Amino acid sequence: MPKVLRYPDNPIFSPDKDSTWEAEAAFNPSIVKGDDKYHFVYRAISSPQIYYGNQMELSSIGYAGSLDGIHFSDRYLFISPEYKWEQFGVEDPRVSKVEGKYYIFYTALSEYPLTPAGIKIGVAITKDFKNIEAKHQVTHFNSKAMALFPEKVGGKLTAVLTANTDKPPAKIAIAQFEKEEDIWSKSYWESWLGEVDTHTVSLQRDDKDHVEVGAAPVKTEKGWLLIYCYIKNFLQPPSTFGIEAVLLDLENPTKIIGRTNEPLLVPQEEYELYGKSNNVIFPSGALVMGEKLYIYYGAADTTCCLATLNINELLDEMLGLKKEKKEKYLKKVKLERFKGNPIITPNPNNRWESQHIFNPAAIYEGGRVHLLYRAMDDKSVSSLGYASSPDGVQMDERLDKPVYVAREGFEKSKKISYSGCEDPRLTKMGDKLYMCYTAYDGTDVTKAALTSISIEDFLQKNWNWEKPVVMSDPGRSDKNTALLCEKIGGNYVFFHRVGGCIWLDYVEDLNFGKDRWLGGKLMLAPRATMWDSKKIGIAAPPIKTPQGWLMIYHGLSSFDDKYRLSAALLDLNKPEKVISQLEYPILEPEAEYENRGLRPGTVFSCGAVLIGEELFVYYGAADQVVGVATTRLDNLLKALTT
Repeated sequence: MPKVLRYPDNPIFSPDKDSTWEAEAAFNPSIVKGDDKYHFVYRAISSPQIYYGNQMELSSIGYAGSLDGIHFSDRYLFISPEYKWEQFGVEDPRVSKVEGKYYIFYTALSEYPLTPAGIKIGVAITKDFKNIEAKHQVTHFNSKAMALFPEKVGGKLTAVLTANTDKPPAKIAIAQFEKEEDIWSKSYWESWLGEVDTHTVSLQRDDKDHVEVGAAPVKTEKGWLLIYCYIKNFLQPPSTFGIEAVLLDLENPTKIIGRTNEPLLVPQEEYELYGKSNNVIFPSGALVMGEKLYIYYGAADTTCCLATLNINELLDEMLGLKKEKKEKYLKKVKLERFKGNPIITPNPNNRWESQHIFNPAAIYEGGRVHLLYRAMDDKSVSSLGYASSPDGVQMDERLDKPVYVAREGFEKSKKISYSGCEDPRLTKMGDKLYMCYTAYDGTDVTKAALTSISIEDFLQKNWNWEKPVVMSDPGRSDKNTALLCEKIGGNYVFFHRVGGCIWLDYVEDLNFGKDRWLGGKLMLAPRATMWDSKKIGIAAPPIKTPQGWLMIYHGLSSFDDKYRLSAALLDLNKPEKVISQLEYPILEPEAEYENRGLRPGTVFSCGAVLIGEELFVYYGAADQVVGVATTRLDNLLKALTT
């Protein structure tokens, strides 16, 4: 994904408290290049007033000029509610220049309180942004966000708009007109709406999501670039507003030839998180200046902001990488799946492991790989089973009974199902083997638990586990806990997951309880626009290398709800310091057994071992079976250090 930079002085345009008509907000801007300057139009919200007998804030459209597209002057009210079909507000303008005329399309509100039937599209036409030559109601059905292409396509005026915006599913669609008058012809739109599916640009990935036209299309050599708004989970909040891009065919703009798979931006900065509508960014303008694409957007329905990126990198991303870039991409380090996967599957003959087998811990000791895997019975109660291998892939030993079961009240079921001991991580320190795991009683929050066993007992399969203790605050959900294999500064080092982030804590001893719980500091958080955007957590306990602690971790995407694995390198003396982090996953759910099971689309690891120079990563696939994938350690370290 190309790097997107917010303008350092955002917001670039804010409401004017001294002007009643734009005292509350100035946002969702659109911009077009004129003969001698840039013309900037935006939605303005007035201070509260009595209007048609209603106490309300009225929307209108303001204008400002600019010489550089960043700094503005000469702002004034340009389009106001005038006719019955727009009497309760005009919103969200999109401006395009076509054959010497500026067409400003906007949302027209004819009813208050607002209803879908009262939300339509209007257009104002001007040549100089001083005088409006004509105003027309465009659509007679629920619709928003219309913009003309800056030139004719196939000899026809062409527009993009969002139909049924407030009556989901919304559809981004293309309309073409033989003559200007067709733009506001009711008969044209009746015919068009009857065949709307043939005009639709299909962008919605899930029925719960929402799409809406953003900026007016930008012409590039490779296609029409459309910046649009993609709202994840719009119908099942909490929603995530994102700015995405799609590339449309130059001659047939209903045809998609490339698109982004993740947002370019999501709300992150304070001015995007807080305002009249919190956690909202909405793209409404775009310009190309040299090799830079300027994206103008509304932030929290309050101010106008700007972000930039390299347009060539964006086009390459959407079209697929060029040959030389593809060759470079193929050199990215990936884990290679064992061809005999899955290596452990449920055993219907043993009730305790009859349903699901996944998320194993791993340790290499005595010339063998030992796995402790999570198993679920027909009541979804989790316990831990044992298997081992001489070569890391062929499991020639597997016990018929669990080696660890729920023993304490904090992990025994209070409602018979969905409880027990989950997702273990193993760490050898001295002659002891420590096991961190998630304890869950089916009712309270998940807890980070710790137990231990002597190496001798473990290898002899004498399951003399120490009495487990809870390490996490009883009032806070905590999991994905792992212990570093050596102390630092005389302290034990624990990694754990709180609030979807990886935390690290130093503790003097292992005497937890009585208000002594794991805490520490957040060390690694999800990356808002990437594949690990929703939450992350540690996989196996980090492995010590000369370059640093190698940490495999999982990430969950808020865009496709899939778990993937990647890697980071931590400082040897201060493991809370992240030296480097891969931008891409090293393993993602692609195999059939990773996409069919209790949780499809999941690869989730709790264990990894080194055998010689080969790194073996063990993982749960779809929360159903166990797989293993490998790579050379030096290759992965090289990727993290170059």
